[in-house]
Amino acid sequence: MKKLSLISILLVLLLVPGLMFVGCSKEEAPAAAAPAAEKAAETTPVVEANPVKEAALAYFANFPGNRIIASADVFAKIDAGEDMLLLDIRKAEDYAAGHLKGAVNAPWGPAITAALEWLPDDKPVYVNCYSGQTAGQAVAALNVAGIQASSVKYGYSLGVAKTEGYEAYQETTANAAPEASGVKYDAAIKSAVADYFNAIPEGGSNIWPAAKVKEALDAEEDIFVLSIRQQDAYDAGHIEGAALIPWAKGMQEQFADVIPMDKQVVVHCYSGQTAGQAVAILRLLGYNAVSMKSGMGTPVTGASGWANEGFPVVQ
Repeated sequence: MKKLSLISILLVLLLVPGLMFVGCSKEEAPAAAAPAAEKAAETTPVVEANPVKEAALAYFANFPGNRIIASADVFAKIDAGEDMLLLDIRKAEDYAAGHLKGAVNAPWGPAITAALEWLPDDKPVYVNCYSGQTAGQAVAALNVAGIQASSVKYGYSLGVAKTEGYEAYQETTANAAPEASGVKYDAAIKSAVADYFNAIPEGGSNIWPAAKVKEALDAEEDIFVLSIRQQDAYDAGHIEGAALIPWAKGMQEQFADVIPMDKQVVVHCYSGQTAGQAVAILRLLGYNAVSMKSGMGTPVTGASGWANEGFPVVQ
């Protein structure tokens, strides 16, 4: 009996260290795996906001209209003494030869980047070029930056100078730019808009003549033609192969599905004015876009424009 008790004691002494070892192992075991939701949160990439893209898309998402004003309406605003700023983006020599009363000159290109420092964001800005096409681009880019800009319909040559009584609203005296406005731009947006205007070479533009578009199509170059006219006009006659996104509020929702990022995009409307606005937004979104000079052509654009130049259309 004593012998059995001694054996029992020995067995207990041998087992206790093992039990202690097992207990320590449990205490030192790795922590339980994180819940699946926590793992997903750790692995899901964070998508950074892109203020330039958001502002560019908002141009059409919050679209109030075509942002084009007739010359006669500008004359009425001058008569009424409206608090506004007239911006002439023609060449300095053409501005000097005659411009709207009170208009300030900032020629198309880098000079508009400099104008960002004095353009106001608390009053309307009316922009004129020659025919409304570069003014359209300027208006869209400036609105993205926060400036309340609209373009003068058909510009100075085809709009202002063709409107009865315009001589009473013309002057040759140069007007100085206002003092710095203190506009608080979003830094990324201001930089993108500045880059847009700085990239325009002297005397250059993001506009292709209709003949150049025709030549590219005949040579089967990899270009993408986009019509932004309305459905009825497109059905009546359009450039063969042209895609359609009608000019309207919300049209930006179709951009990603319709317009390729890897092709030269040529946008056209009726006379080139709204196409100019579309081009500016597309370029800010990263598309390689240009507008077609004078669009399909109207009586106002004379011999300029795809149809006015006798190029073929399909139905």
